[in-house]
Amino acid sequence: MSQLTKQELHNLAMNIVGKDLEDQGYEFLGVNSDFKKDPQFVALKDKKIHFVVVRAIDYPFDPREIDMIFLETVKQHAIKFNARTFYAGVGLANSKDYDLPVSSTEDYVVNYPGLKEI
Repeated sequence: MSQLTKQELHNLAMNIVGKDLEDQGYEFLGVNSDFKKDPQFVALKDKKIHFVVVRAIDYPFDPREIDMIFLETVKQHAIKFNARTFYAGVGLANSKDYDLPVSSTEDYVVNYPGLKEI
């Protein structure tokens, strides 16, 4: 079993959120796949800039819980660009046993409640 690294889990979460943004009609202005750099997506919709912070969340943690102290920094940066700020937490777990790590050889389950405006 090949356990996914933090960067691989982050990339998986980015793909899930990126597809959701595409389906909602967002136009990507910038994409940053490094999980230590925020925001991950800078996108345009309805002539308004949107900053989207993506986080891969391991089971049993709740992808809807937000670290507001951390996100305040991103929000302050967004304000300078007259942009809206969103958080996208993506819960990921091994589908056979939630207590096992997500791996590249086994199926996984996704808990993605969608974008939450900050």
